Amino acid sequence: MKRSGLRQARVSTLLRETLSEILMRKVKDPRVATVTITDVEVSHDLKVAHVFFCLADKAGADDALEGLTSAQGFFRHELRGVLSLKYVPELIFMYDKSFDYGTKIDTILMQIATDEEKNR
Repeated sequence: MKRSGLRQARVSTLLRETLSEILMRKVKDPRVATVTITDVEVSHDLKVAHVFFCLADKAGADDALEGLTSAQGFFRHELRGVLSLKYVPELIFMYDKSFDYGTKIDTILMQIATDEEKNR
């Protein structure tokens, strides 16, 4: 693995862990109470981070995105104190649809299994 790729991976992991901790302990916004940070992808220059999140209730995704975006300055301020980076990356929050897709696949597989049992 290239050195820059290794650094990217380390920064991504550190951002995910730190943002999760900040979200759990310091953010009081009820819109983001059930948010879970699932992944962080950092650009090659480490100046932009795409932060993926999921929710237990998909219906609140827009509100959660709004809450996270409004707290972006707070997150960056908190990260500045924890990270030893020259620049704290710009945070772009995105809803992670992969969990919805996985749930859909599970539902389909369960339906197929149920149909097979009925046909026996």
